[in-house]
Amino acid sequence: MDNDAIADNFSLLAKLIDIHGDDSFKAKSYSSAAFTIEKLPMQLSEVAAEKIFAIKGIGQATGKKIIEQLETGRLAALDEYILKTPAGIFELLKVKGLGPKKISTIWKELGIESIGELLYACEENRLLLYKGFGAKTQQNIQESIQFILACKGSYLYSQIEEFAAKFTDRLQKSFAGNRFEITGDLKRNAEVIHKLEWITDAPVDKLQSFFDAQEYETKITDGILWAKGGENVSLEFHYVPDNTFVSRLFERNSSPEFLTAFQEKYGWNNEATFDTEEQIFEKNDLPVIPPFLRETADILDLAAKNALPDVIQQKDIRGIIHTHSDWSDGGNTIEAMAEGAIARGFEYLVISDHSQSAFYAKGLYPDRIKAQHKLIDELNEKYKPFKIFKSIESDILNDGNLDYTDDVLATFDLVITSVHSNLKMTEEKAMARVLKAISNPFTTILGHMTGRCF
Repeated sequence: MDNDAIADNFSLLAKLIDIHGDDSFKAKSYSSAAFTIEKLPMQLSEVAAEKIFAIKGIGQATGKKIIEQLETGRLAALDEYILKTPAGIFELLKVKGLGPKKISTIWKELGIESIGELLYACEENRLLLYKGFGAKTQQNIQESIQFILACKGSYLYSQIEEFAAKFTDRLQKSFAGNRFEITGDLKRNAEVIHKLEWITDAPVDKLQSFFDAQEYETKITDGILWAKGGENVSLEFHYVPDNTFVSRLFERNSSPEFLTAFQEKYGWNNEATFDTEEQIFEKNDLPVIPPFLRETADILDLAAKNALPDVIQQKDIRGIIHTHSDWSDGGNTIEAMAEGAIARGFEYLVISDHSQSAFYAKGLYPDRIKAQHKLIDELNEKYKPFKIFKSIESDILNDGNLDYTDDVLATFDLVITSVHSNLKMTEEKAMARVLKAISNPFTTILGHMTGRCF
């Protein structure tokens, strides 16, 4: 074991001791040892065991643990802490601005064990309730988590859609005589995008020279160019001759399951020439199946019966549901939110602030609910026919009951119910909890069922 590995072990051990709230003296001792070892001019593996104790800054206890690591390659004390620490806590250590003390608060006070849960807590302003977490600190933590997630190279559809469109325009301007069509997961509107893919008639060696000149990482495998630059987005280019361009586009715009079923039912030939994807469906007497529906084989049976589902488009959205105002942890007044919704052409807005158990988010007690409803009545009169619906995001309590009595719940137009606390239940208890909440006659919508980030 070299000095860096030994120092890293001591540094991690010190952090875990602080996170667990154990002996702070030991934590400082191990942290100091890590600093000392990093600065040593020689490797500890080359020092006689008895002389290790004579190194300034290395005491008896620390010296024994150095020898333990040199002889076994392990540090038993660290292994013990790793075993009793949730895996997600190690992710939190990567978040800029989070030291062991803050992580301890986040874990023990908020019950958070992953960066996904922490991001959601930041979005709900839950950190502001705790000592050491101001608005600026919370914002910095939120931005750091978003950066970490982006660095993983996977993006939510909404995060990457605009980038993909602009990058396609950039390619088209740089290769004016060639075609570039976005395809793959983005074209099929997948929730999470791991790479951007294009079908192109531009030669891959020409594309590679273009990206190499801009210091992108590139490689060509089986005629496919892979590239990645400073944006940390994986880019993939499939070269296709012009005569089979649409056929190959059809394939890349379809999931493997859908494509296999299509081949079996309609004898697909990917060397055929078409001008548009629509022609492929017309040839087989099928209505056009858009890429976002080409996921399973079942959709072909529906298409054959002219029974494709009506899919909601952005133009179909008439209002916004599940919003928080400055009555709880939102950033704007109800009036400003209503005016914003009207300006966007919406017909209604659902105000669903936090309920009373969410004290960290200024959850509404019954007297404040009455005051808010009075204000909403006044705003509805002012902005009619625009409608503001009276709602609440009611906490689902540990036993599955909602956060208010029935007489309070009855005053809302609709009730959104969500789990915000005690997230470590067994699967059976958690399921029973949610099922009981759903069975409540006042429950209208179940909020953020998974709480996941990706």
